[in-house]
Amino acid sequence: MGTWDTGPFDNDTAADFANALDDAEPAEREALIRGVLTRTVDAAGYLTEAEEAVAAAALIGAQCPGGEPIDTPYGPESTMPVFPTELRTLADDALARIISDVAGSASNWVDPGDWKQWQAMLNRLRAVLAPTPPSLSLFDIEP
Repeated sequence: MGTWDTGPFDNDTAADFANALDDAEPAEREALIRGVLTRTVDAAGYLTEAEEAVAAAALIGAQCPGGEPIDTPYGPESTMPVFPTELRTLADDALARIISDVAGSASNWVDPGDWKQWQAMLNRLRAVLAPTPPSLSLFDIEP
């Protein structure tokens, strides 16, 4: 894997995925994103599409409140469709699977500091995709 930084599109595989999204018809882009996320969640053993799944999750996260825009020349140039809300959960599940795969993406980093930055980016993205619901008090009790 050619990696030059810790962002979701800062590796050859994710950049190639962005190109594939650009080459796809607009109506096909959601299916490409859903497919890579589903295959990552359902994968047994080595995660062959982890980098693409992170990129897909970042595209979904960019549409969420508090999400970071895709601000890199390596991301897709085409406009993405508005993704359905249920893709947020699928993207979060894929990221959880990637984070738990210590033998996979964690082993790709030579510098442990880079791995920590990558993991922090994944955790920030997960927080946007599956925000903690606000706590509601059931009863207002006045003395």
